[in-house]
Amino acid sequence: MTLSGLGHRFPNAPWLFQHLSYEFQPGMVYALTGPSGSGKSTLLSLIAKLDKPSAGRITHEGIGQISWVFQNPFGTPRRTALDHVALPFLAAGSTIDQAEESASELLRRFQLDRVAGREFRELSGGEAQRLMLARGLATHPSLLLVDEPTAQLDRVTAAAVDAGIVAIADPTTIVLIATHDPNTRDACTAQLDLTPYAHAAEA
Repeated sequence: MTLSGLGHRFPNAPWLFQHLSYEFQPGMVYALTGPSGSGKSTLLSLIAKLDKPSAGRITHEGIGQISWVFQNPFGTPRRTALDHVALPFLAAGSTIDQAEESASELLRRFQLDRVAGREFRELSGGEAQRLMLARGLATHPSLLLVDEPTAQLDRVTAAAVDAGIVAIADPTTIVLIATHDPNTRDACTAQLDLTPYAHAAEA
């Protein structure tokens, strides 16, 4: 996936960013950083095709399924952690046994196997956020977009989520995480900082 001369602004507002060119590779986990108002969440929306950029283009060559993980974990309160991750496998045609086996492997990957049978409402904030990361990967996305995964968490809980980011790397998936958290940034394998592009827009 490639960004070419990308820029965006809202009507009657200054440019959020401009002249942004970048190439993303599968298998990498990218931290999308920059100060508040620099357009991190907006860029995720553009990449997800929810809006069109004001300038430049995004080439989605090789991109199929796109999945999102939002700031606030959401799930079915009385469904178990295992159910949440198994559902995408069932939707893709797996049998119940196959789906639960695949889901269990992902839960182990995110160190959630001990809470597999726990209802969503019983999970801690960090467990729920890691569960969303696991469920995001269960859809086998070409592109996984994650918006501020530690923004609502205390430092100890956020550290557990940051540890889970290491597990999100997948050879067939581009992972892009918008974050203001330096620890989350450091848990990723590469960084795209919007600050220089915002400065270029103001020059």
